[in-house]
Amino acid sequence: MTFADQLIAFLYAAVLASVPLLYGTLGEILIEKSGNLNLGVEGMMYLGAITGFLASYLFGSPLIALAFSFLAGMAGAAIYAFITVTLKANQNVTGLTLTMFGTGVANFVGEVLKSTAPAGAVFMNEAVKAWLLPLNLGPLTQLPVVGKLLFNHSILTYLAIVTAVTLHLYLNHSSLGLNLRAVGENPAAADAMGVNVSRYKYIHILLGGGICGLGGAYISLVTALGNWQPDIVGGQGWIAMALVIFSSWSPLRAILGALVFGTLNVLHLYVPRDVVNIPGAFYSMLPFVVTALVLIFSSIRMKREHQQPAGCGVNYFREER
Repeated sequence: MTFADQLIAFLYAAVLASVPLLYGTLGEILIEKSGNLNLGVEGMMYLGAITGFLASYLFGSPLIALAFSFLAGMAGAAIYAFITVTLKANQNVTGLTLTMFGTGVANFVGEVLKSTAPAGAVFMNEAVKAWLLPLNLGPLTQLPVVGKLLFNHSILTYLAIVTAVTLHLYLNHSSLGLNLRAVGENPAAADAMGVNVSRYKYIHILLGGGICGLGGAYISLVTALGNWQPDIVGGQGWIAMALVIFSSWSPLRAILGALVFGTLNVLHLYVPRDVVNIPGAFYSMLPFVVTALVLIFSSIRMKREHQQPAGCGVNYFREER
């Protein structure tokens, strides 16, 4: 294999690794735009991963699998929304609890599935696997270099890009998006304008959770090739949290951020060991080290218009406005 072929393979793998990060980032951006900080992205991705995998295993339908994943992410977000929006509980603690809950449920159900399977391994339905294979776009796929990089991906990859563009248009070029941003920046002012703050929070927290659930489904159905594994999400929800800051709460910039961190995730597979003799553990920790650096430098240099919504993380008490 030539160097050019290796480079294309590396970039292609980086794109594949970026997709679940993009879903998690987009879901959390939508949630934070409503004025809520949800540290449960990892948990919602786990819920989406196990329910999508289970649905594909039981029903053999890709649409049902994705629907279950979206609904599972929404269910986890609904628990968070009820506790933080209705009961006014601490958002940080609730999000962390959701992460532990989702991780535990997914690993428990996964172990039960594996223990009941004849061979001790559970694979998804072949029809679902075939539906999630890279699309064949004819002449576009056959183009040199860009054909493989841009036109040879699963439908879930293109759905992630469409979701990012749709969120950008919704947040910046629609009246509903403007109302949502007002809720996130100053819920009291939005309330005074007649915006139902609680309704906006509930709807967008649930939708954000559903998007995170799709990220989990991508991991279990595409990345893992339909073979359930313990701790399958592996901290990608936490990286998505950092990507929200890296992208300055912009869905379009989230695409670039996801590609950067996707590259870091697969770097260890393509660095020749005989050229760069670095322990494998270094590559495993590299995304998290860069995550910490991003948080530090973003906090120091970020302009006001690129900062977290002002009302994010603070519960809104309507009687105090």
